[in-house]
Amino acid sequence: MNTAGHSEATERRGLELTPFRGLRYDPDLVGSLAAVTSPPYDVVVRPDGLHHLQDSDPHNIVRLILPQAVTPSARNEQAADTLRRWLSEGVLTTDPEPGLYVYEQRDGNGLLQRGVIGALRLSDPSEGVVLPHEDVMPHVVADRAALMRATSANLEPLLLTYRGNGSPADTTTVVERIAEHPALLSTTTEDGYSHRLWSVTDPTDLARIQSDLAQHQALIADGHHRWATYRRLRAEHPSPSPWDYGLVLLVDTARYPLRVRAIHRLLHGLPVSDALTALDGLFRVQHLEVPLPEALEALADAACAGNAFLLAGDGAFHLVDRPDPDLLARTIPADRPTAWRTLDATVLHATLLEHVWLIPEDDPARIAYIHDTAATVRKAERDGGTAVLMHPVREEVVRDLARQGVTMPRKSTSFGPKPASGLVLRALDI
Repeated sequence: MNTAGHSEATERRGLELTPFRGLRYDPDLVGSLAAVTSPPYDVVVRPDGLHHLQDSDPHNIVRLILPQAVTPSARNEQAADTLRRWLSEGVLTTDPEPGLYVYEQRDGNGLLQRGVIGALRLSDPSEGVVLPHEDVMPHVVADRAALMRATSANLEPLLLTYRGNGSPADTTTVVERIAEHPALLSTTTEDGYSHRLWSVTDPTDLARIQSDLAQHQALIADGHHRWATYRRLRAEHPSPSPWDYGLVLLVDTARYPLRVRAIHRLLHGLPVSDALTALDGLFRVQHLEVPLPEALEALADAACAGNAFLLAGDGAFHLVDRPDPDLLARTIPADRPTAWRTLDATVLHATLLEHVWLIPEDDPARIAYIHDTAATVRKAERDGGTAVLMHPVREEVVRDLARQGVTMPRKSTSFGPKPASGLVLRALDI
């Protein structure tokens, strides 16, 4: 037995967060920091939101994370060219020394979230260090991998959570002390969130953070496709290399609980009338002539009793609940825990999409995944499709399933607030 290798593996059972030289915008060369930031790539509502962000500043980060060109290869080449140009012009500059970064977000309603941004050593699911909770779509992973290869950069951090123990020596204690000092940057984005960033370079602080995190495992809250992309690219590069690590934000949810929201579905080419006809005799359907907030309240009430969804796109809302038990027994795989089998996302994908509506969940021409509720309804009404609005899953359910090694259907949850893209990047060749 290789005792040295065994010892090394033992030491790496927790999170290994490493300082890096952050790549950041020079505030003197852009209109404003707020004008160059963006939500994560998969939250930008396209095309309206993309065009708005592109027009807000010629250096907005969407030009890197969502480059626009005719072909995928041209898009990735354009992003790489843009990144090289911004570096040569000094629009993006590298911090002088490696560090971790304390990141804070606030809204106007009392929400406060703080965490640490760093380069996290990648691990396999079998190691139990980083727990995924959702399946991924191969074509999205391939797309993100091609972009990261072209730019040789981690352009936006994933959001990971862990549960701190509240001891005086834990990471959150260091984070809160550092947040009392003047920030490296501060900005407020148009969604009302304020963002502050601090660099952590003191060896004692770095050692305390790294020692504490080495005792924890993390749950992927947002960024399953980018985590899968990190792992794919790591496999392509001989270790050791910068590709052994990926850019993440780690948040202690024992101190800063995240909000959990649903991700909605937009079904292209399926009018609401056809979707409802297919449900006849399989689900209870109630027609609601109420505004969106009241419809969502009705969905929340129905979700307390069982599986429930809201359909929209024809100017009204339709509450779909009480599925036929025999239908569920025929369509839901029986080899999973009850908590998984009763998820709304499971019933949607295994029963409604696969067996009732016959829509492939991987086909972007047939289905889109949208975070914003009102935007999903507007797009369905404009395009003649069907919006399927979901009720969020509790974080405890997500974490319990992840610890059992059970992944949820893709795009089952939306944890937030998500880190703004564009505040700090990681170049892999620096």
